[in-house]
Amino acid sequence: MIIADISPYKGTTVCVELTGGGLMQTMKIYVHRDISAGLHKGMEISEDEADGLIYKNDLRRARERALYLMESRDHSYSELFDKLEMNYSEDICFEVCTRLAEQGIINDRRYAEKLCRKLYETKKYGSYRVKQEMRLKGIPAEVIDEVMEEFSEDDDSFERLERLVEQKYERYLVDRKGVNKVKNALARMGYSYGEIKEVLDLYDLDFD
Repeated sequence: MIIADISPYKGTTVCVELTGGGLMQTMKIYVHRDISAGLHKGMEISEDEADGLIYKNDLRRARERALYLMESRDHSYSELFDKLEMNYSEDICFEVCTRLAEQGIINDRRYAEKLCRKLYETKKYGSYRVKQEMRLKGIPAEVIDEVMEEFSEDDDSFERLERLVEQKYERYLVDRKGVNKVKNALARMGYSYGEIKEVLDLYDLDFD
């Protein structure tokens, strides 16, 4: 294949027009100007080399997208991979995410610790819901277990649940319907039957 022309396209993108190459009479590829460095009109390149230019360009764009997403908030490896895969090939996503992980930009352990604390302390979730939410973010099971174990060593779940009921749900504990409403709400937040019963036992709920 012969490079017939290299021309500016939009912003930092250039259009590389190729001719020849078997059944392919003409072909245009759009790449970042840095990737086109070293190319010139009349230069011969193979189809594999042309595919390589496209791959490098997609790799660059995917990395820029990944860094943009990481600037807005932290992501797990799996979560970022899934978002990139909406627009890029699996190979591109794997290479980008692996490089960012090697550079410490993606760190599942760091992300899990921050998320765990937020779910417990800000969202006031119970352990079951915390684990579920962390799984949905693509955090590996072993990392979830380690982080939750460390957090639970410094956390009084009963005291946290007691404050939650006092601040948000105590006003509903006036009849059986209200009690059931509170139980269901706490169960959805990830608290076990035992934890809920222990806290509600602090109140006089013998409506009979």
